[in-house]
Amino acid sequence: MAEYKVLPNNLESEQAVLGCVLIDQDAQVDLLTTLDADDFYSEAHRKIFKAMQNIFAKNIPVDFVTLTSELEVEKELEKVGGIDYITFLTNVVPSAANYKHYYDIVYSNSLRRSLIKGGQNIIENAFNLNDEEEAMQKAEKIIFDMAQTKNSSDLELIGKPGGVLTNVLKEISEIAENHGKLRGVPTGFEELDELTNGLQKGTLVVLAARPGVGKTSFAMNIALHAAVEEGKKVAIFALEMSREELMQRALASLARVDASHILNGSMDQEEWKRIWTAEKKLAQSSVYLSESTQVTPLDILSKCRKLKVKEGLDLIVIDYLQLMTMGGKSAENITQEVTKMTRILKTTAKELKVPILLLSQLSRLPDQRQGDHKPIMSDLRDSGSIEQDADIVMFLYNPEMYNDVISKDDPGTVYLLVSKHRSGRTGEIKLKWIKEYTTYTSIPKRSGGEE
Repeated sequence: MAEYKVLPNNLESEQAVLGCVLIDQDAQVDLLTTLDADDFYSEAHRKIFKAMQNIFAKNIPVDFVTLTSELEVEKELEKVGGIDYITFLTNVVPSAANYKHYYDIVYSNSLRRSLIKGGQNIIENAFNLNDEEEAMQKAEKIIFDMAQTKNSSDLELIGKPGGVLTNVLKEISEIAENHGKLRGVPTGFEELDELTNGLQKGTLVVLAARPGVGKTSFAMNIALHAAVEEGKKVAIFALEMSREELMQRALASLARVDASHILNGSMDQEEWKRIWTAEKKLAQSSVYLSESTQVTPLDILSKCRKLKVKEGLDLIVIDYLQLMTMGGKSAENITQEVTKMTRILKTTAKELKVPILLLSQLSRLPDQRQGDHKPIMSDLRDSGSIEQDADIVMFLYNPEMYNDVISKDDPGTVYLLVSKHRSGRTGEIKLKWIKEYTTYTSIPKRSGGEE
């Protein structure tokens, strides 16, 4: 016969918490606003605590009289043990001095019970769901939702020792001491790094363009610079191209070898030498590549959590948003699905403390406009949440696609439009698109500040 295990609980600590609420106003405010009735194991204690919260919400002091009155009105007084039990609670602790200790015990047991319940749900889904991918996604969601609920941030006095103000001042001092040094992940594009100070931890950076402009190549340029030149650990999720296609492009870009020569096997001796050199650099870098056509934001969160713990992680690149899915049944409303995905990716960036470079398609609106074909925010495809959740929004705009060539621009000039930057300036940056190498390079500013 299987042994029955009682779920984690400590009834004495629960009684002590309720007693502290009844005898101390400071403890009352703290406990009633940080704990929830469901954090109590005893059903009677849950009912008592809920009645306390109802009284507190009416801006009435919680004491023996108000509590017994509220429980009588709700016809719960006898169910929780009557007046004798409420009297017992008022005398269970001599003072509320240790209320935080009692709180920690009650909260810890509540968290453990939540984990057990979540684990049971995961086991049940594993038995009952025929689709293993759906079972995995539901398991990820259960853990993710618990983490979101339990990690909600409390209000904090900004000036307390070791608080947010102290940390910000420390950060400002470090910036001053390292004046001119990038704080974020360097992109390899000088003007972009000047605008952003590198890609910052916890930010969601959206790069959008019409098909054929080269957004994958630009993202790979950033990823390879971070990994090969800066020694950063980079995770790339390729939803459109195979690993082999991406690595062919990477080798062509790093080696400065015509990609068509690689594909048709017509490289000369010098090109082969550059390819071998590029291959060695790539092999020594920390680039982690995932190829999948059915990846979900929760898949990315799960894989990157493991990578960060095992190896470390500095940058995530996702190519691209509209090829992702939330898993399970297809959503009837694509806008709602995209909204959910961008929200999860933003929280993923914050949780893992890394920048996420998220590629996105544009709608056909730029093609349909007359005169000015430069992309704007409303051209982002499928959802306004992309603009809302992103910390930075960048567009790649190739005037040659529309015969919009500006007379002073050389052939191959492409504009990087930084149209949203939550923490800094926006602007336009000129780039040179070298198609045969599938790579972008910076166009140096001319002397005197003119371009």
